[in-house]
Amino acid sequence: MKSPLLVLSTVNAPYSKKLDAQELVRCLLDPSSAQAACGPMSSFFGDVEPELQIAFAETYGISHDQLVAAAKAFAEFSGQSFPLAA
Repeated sequence: MKSPLLVLSTVNAPYSKKLDAQELVRCLLDPSSAQAACGPMSSFFGDVEPELQIAFAETYGISHDQLVAAAKAFAEFSGQSFPLAA
């Protein structure tokens, strides 16, 4: 599946600190990790299509409910709005 590679390249493109798949997974499961990686997480929830977010999460064993909870928590933290947080 190209989804993880496409997701990571989109998330990492504008930032000097690059997240690997496991770091992104950790950010999705741990709000404090997500807050520490604010830029890449904003890219994940704001620039990656929701279908690819879901596919990435499924690939790494993150349930839809966990992904939505992560989106809502990060939206609240960042003040941004994201499709999965709606």
